[in-house]
Formats: sequence, C-alpha cells, structure tokens
Amino acid sequence: MTSNMFPKLVLFDLDGTLLDSAPDMAATVNRMRAARGQGPMPLAELRPHVSKGSRAMSAAAFPELGGEVSGEVIREFLDTYEQELGKHSVLFDGVAELLDAIEADGSRWGIVTNKPEYLARQVLPQLGWDTRCAILVGGDSLPQRKPHPLPLLHSAETLGVDIADCVYVGDDQRDIDAARAAGMRSVVALWGYRPEGDDPHAWGGDVLVESARDLLDPALWSALR
Repeated sequence: MTSNMFPKLVLFDLDGTLLDSAPDMAATVNRMRAARGQGPMPLAELRPHVSKGSRAMSAAAFPELGGEVSGEVIREFLDTYEQELGKHSVLFDGVAELLDAIEADGSRWGIVTNKPEYLARQVLPQLGWDTRCAILVGGDSLPQRKPHPLPLLHSAETLGVDIADCVYVGDDQRDIDAARAAGMRSVVALWGYRPEGDDPHAWGGDVLVESARDLLDPALWSALR
C-alpha cells in the first residue's frame, strides 16, 4: 500500500547530495599532485569545490595556475578520477533509507547531474542503482546543463510526469536555479559541498534541510505541495 507522501518524481543531484564523492576526487587530485612532485592536499581543503566539477577541482589542486586550467589538465583529472571512482565514496547519511521510502511510496527517483554521463553511469551499478534509478541525465547528455532547466524538463517529459509532480534536491546554487527556471519545486541539501561565503538561504529554494533523513518527514512534503 502506498501513502503518496512523496511527489510522483523526486530528482536528485549526485555529488554532494546523494553521494559523498569528495574522497574519490581528493584521491584523484593527490595522484595528480604526486605525479608533479607535490605533496597531498587535505580533504577539507578540496571538499568545498567538489560540486563545481573537474575544472574547479583542478584549479583548487593547482592554485599556481591562477584558475587557468587547460583542457589537457581536465582530461587528466577525468581519466584519473575514472580509476578512483567509487573506491572511497559513501552515501550520505539517510540516503539509502530515503530512496527505499520513495520506492515504497510508489514514487520514482532519478539523477540529474553535471558529472559527465559516462562517469555517472559507472556509479549506478556500484551502488545497486542501475535497476532502480528511473532516469540519469549527465552534464553532457543534452545541449544544455544546469543551471539551464533543460535537464530537469527533459527528465520530467521523458518519464511522463508533470512538472507540478516533481521536486529537485541539490546542494549547489545551480541546482536551485535550474529548478526555478523549470518551474519545479526545490530542496536545498545543506549537507553538501559549498565554498566559504556561499549562502544557501539566498538561492531561493523552497525548503532547506540539514540531512537526507529530514526528507522522511511527511510534513516537509506536505509543505511542498
């Protein structure tokens, strides 16, 4: 029996929202630094940049570049990251229970990420999600990526769900901007990755939550209807 607590479709960002992939990316960065004879950087220093992607991670890893990261460095990052993918990452607290609850309620969930699709797809079987995730849209799956609304609109249309019956959960301002542009309700995941000084209260999300476990509260979803 379903309770219809959740909307018909709950879409999530991946890194920093469902998956704590910062340790994988830190291992990647530190392999690149070691290859250049440089010492490792602490995870805490790299963590705030994870949701910004490969360019931001590479810029953080090599501040001497002054933010001018070449395509060659980005390709090196992605190739190395593919080798580290899933070796160190873990689900954020409450995520497993949340996804179980969404499915038990008769709703579906999917992932809309700016991570390249070929990398995101490798994550799914590692987590047992390849048969559970209703849709996966990567940063290179479509002509536009977040904060453009196209990935969210595409997900809803592909699954035949009205925008009014969808909610997007993400930890970055681009996630919330994309949801607002799509006319989709949004949840700010405060447990994710944010640079110092980035104020999630200013993003315009509909609800801000401290933990994925907070999304098991029926009152939260009632407030979003």
